[in-house]
Amino acid sequence: MSTAALDRIRAVAIVAHVDHGKSTLADRLLEICGAVDPRNMKAQYLDSMDIERERGITIKAQNVRLQYKDHDIFLIDTPGHVDFGYEVSRSLAACDGVILLVDASQGIEAQTLANCFLALEHDLTIVAALNKIDLPAADPERYAGEIEKVLGIPADEILPISAKTGQGVRELLDAVIERIPVPTGDPEAPLQALVFDSYYDQYRGVVSAVRVLNGSMKNGSRLRFMQTGGLHEIEEIGLKTPDLTPVAELTTGEVGYLIAGIKNVAEARSGETVTEAARPAPTPLAGYMEPKPMVFCGLFPMDGDEFENLREALEKLRLNDASFTYEPETSGALGFGFRCGFLGLLHMEIVRERLEREFNLSLIATAPSVAYKAHVRGGQQIEVDNPAAMPPGGEIEFIEEPMLSITILSPSNYTGTLMELCQTRRGEMGRMEYLSPERVELHYRIPLAEVVTDFFDALKSRTKGYASLDYEPAGYERSDLVKLDVMLNGVPVDAFSSIIHRSKAYDYGRRMTEKLRELIPRQMFDVPIQAAIGGRIVARETVKAKRKDVLAKCYGGDITRKRKLLEKQKEGKKRMKNIGRVEVPQEAFVSALKLDD
Repeated sequence: MSTAALDRIRAVAIVAHVDHGKSTLADRLLEICGAVDPRNMKAQYLDSMDIERERGITIKAQNVRLQYKDHDIFLIDTPGHVDFGYEVSRSLAACDGVILLVDASQGIEAQTLANCFLALEHDLTIVAALNKIDLPAADPERYAGEIEKVLGIPADEILPISAKTGQGVRELLDAVIERIPVPTGDPEAPLQALVFDSYYDQYRGVVSAVRVLNGSMKNGSRLRFMQTGGLHEIEEIGLKTPDLTPVAELTTGEVGYLIAGIKNVAEARSGETVTEAARPAPTPLAGYMEPKPMVFCGLFPMDGDEFENLREALEKLRLNDASFTYEPETSGALGFGFRCGFLGLLHMEIVRERLEREFNLSLIATAPSVAYKAHVRGGQQIEVDNPAAMPPGGEIEFIEEPMLSITILSPSNYTGTLMELCQTRRGEMGRMEYLSPERVELHYRIPLAEVVTDFFDALKSRTKGYASLDYEPAGYERSDLVKLDVMLNGVPVDAFSSIIHRSKAYDYGRRMTEKLRELIPRQMFDVPIQAAIGGRIVARETVKAKRKDVLAKCYGGDITRKRKLLEKQKEGKKRMKNIGRVEVPQEAFVSALKLDD
């Protein structure tokens, strides 16, 4: 490949906070570069899933080759939500620069900062643009000054654009060509290509998105996957234009797709280095962080017969989304299911919704929990992501819980209510900075368990939707935690168990027992509902028994006759209670587990 051709390649990702216009900008770029026939154009063109269109969010990164002024621009559209930060990190590993998009009516948000720092860690060139300048509330000068102060990007280099109307988008493309550096790879070196995304096609196997960093990839050659050690022959390579377009060769700097008859995405996972089997590279490329599950919940089929269908559905979905984990789990109340780990609450919601839609399943999800470290006598440490697996209280010396370092950006008039929210959730303030007189940045250290319930909703409702949140793991910390069991008729129901801070256990137990009293149908005997910590009951409610009117046949007569009938009924109820099992309808599980929604 000639050096001149290498000079005409640019690889760039769009990064921004959620809803700042990444997908709309990608649509305008596709139109301006003529990549899509105007008759086939639609909003959010690169977002392939129905759920992405409905929610207006990007879940999976997408790449496309654009041709503009004799240059090939390889564009990657990344997700904006914090839960999908791993998608952003692996997309940046395949780029030479980024377009940092900021909403001109909202300014810098938490994810803007996080993605910008991620780009700087990868040593990428940043082209900043203020989007939505056509809105009446837009204030480009003010926010350009804010970006200069916070991120150090000169205000006069920040481009004002409107992705919706197309204003300024051509100037942005010119800036990409001028400012983003040329790929630095060596076309003559042995092949080194980075797999940064994979999905499963049921007819063709795994389709991997790859960036060739050194050498070239030729059709029909035999490849070695350096981390897994697998050998595969290329069936097809090509470019996304945005349709899959086969080519004979992918050269240094290019981003394309690879099909090699692989049937398991684990063999072509993201971060994998691909080289030629005949002329291998000496070392694999530096990978990036493996996504680590932060939130866990149990997924159980409504109908026990659907367990195998759920297993197959999880296997197929994991081929497309390798970032969630699952393992079989048995619950006394809910039967057979799976314990699943997710990157965050939105990720959990999306996976559950995809399972129900794409595989036609009806599921019950248990309350979200996090992974604790229980230190038991003898110095052993046990990782517990399911309350049912917590060792007995007498054996535990202490428990550590995962912590988060969170960043909140908000208008400054909401500072007081946000500080109160963080303090009620056991947060410790790190620092507070004013980005401008109207905007404040708060840094807190807070337990992950306090964030996974409804922290984000509370944050948005207290600030009328103006605050934004970003978080990253911050290790483990010793804490006064207890396991709260909910018992029906003296029998613990594992689905309702939870690990909770001692100061909140009484309130949670009282709310759970009150809710279950309303949901559980009346039986032929009194059903006590108790919340207990170890052997101590902290809350109790009773579902009163149905009663047959045994006195209906007594018209007057002696009181002893009535008493005899009532005593006989009482004995029967007592015997029934000893042998009776409380049947909890599935709807009650679904409603009770939404306690914190």
